[in-house]
Amino acid sequence: MVVVAIAFGLWFGFRKPGANTAVPANQKKTTTDNRPEVQGLQLDTSKNYGNKYADGILPVGDGEYVTSGPKQGYVYACSNYARNLGTDNGGAMTRGSWFTDNNQEYDINKKLHVQGSVLWTADFSVTLKDGKRVIVTNDLPKHPTGTFPIASSDPAYQYDHNPNSITGQTFTYDLDADPVYGSTPSCIGGTVGIMLTGVQLNSAFDAGGRDAGAWEVQDSCDGHPQQQGVYHYHTLSSCIKDVNVHDVIGYALDGFPITGPMVGKDNVLTTSDLDECHGITSQINLDGKRVTMYHYVMTEDFPYSVSCYRGTPIQPPGQENQQQAQQQGQIPNHQVHSLTGQQPAAQ
Repeated sequence: MVVVAIAFGLWFGFRKPGANTAVPANQKKTTTDNRPEVQGLQLDTSKNYGNKYADGILPVGDGEYVTSGPKQGYVYACSNYARNLGTDNGGAMTRGSWFTDNNQEYDINKKLHVQGSVLWTADFSVTLKDGKRVIVTNDLPKHPTGTFPIASSDPAYQYDHNPNSITGQTFTYDLDADPVYGSTPSCIGGTVGIMLTGVQLNSAFDAGGRDAGAWEVQDSCDGHPQQQGVYHYHTLSSCIKDVNVHDVIGYALDGFPITGPMVGKDNVLTTSDLDECHGITSQINLDGKRVTMYHYVMTEDFPYSVSCYRGTPIQPPGQENQQQAQQQGQIPNHQVHSLTGQQPAAQ
């Protein structure tokens, strides 16, 4: 049976906090931490932002990136990463039947998901030490995944032939525990953060520079593996149960938290409500305290998550050195670019 995405209006209106989000125990009881300086676009708690995409019809963001500077609704891509976008043939093989409106939109409620329910042994920890937030993960999720490689008998196979298997990793993220907000944002590559499900978060694009949320077929938790077996998300996972704007669900590579978009029932943030890096300043629950600070927001619509950095990002784990990271553009998708000296994968 093909798994179909649940309606976004119901998802954001009635989802309850779940236990699969790895929140440190000391976050359960919160106190107020009044930080001296508040910067960036502020969340208006008196405003009803609406529920713009309650019908599940989302805009397609193919090719919507810039390289000269940040722009709201676009990915600010580092130049080497941008050069790789569109030159690879990884990702879905053909456009899905869920595209609509002359291929300018797609219906998430009609999109197929990879079949299967595979359980993994996740190994994930968060430690605060010497001004760093050290996150160690094997990148295996706490939730089930689909069966990869995608079987030829799976209806998803007609659109996406993802040939990769999920394999455990050894990733350590040494993030700044108190990141500094910068007035001049910096560009991103293919990997942008780590979620508290233990899973890597990648940019909005597939290897061809297309909207990965629209094109690629993920499993029912909105994840899939790339060539090295790294399971990852491009969009907000439906298996993250707490999508409140005040609760942390992950961290960007610059150390700033990531939250969900829900302000209240039928009150959901979208890209147009956020700054050019896909973030906003509001009160959030962080390390057992209620703090007012800048954070990124995962939304239903493109570009879904971090689209530029407000702080100083670390090198993504798994990269041998910064030069290689820049050369490869931190490509997270199903195919490694020929600059690496490797032959392209089938997907």
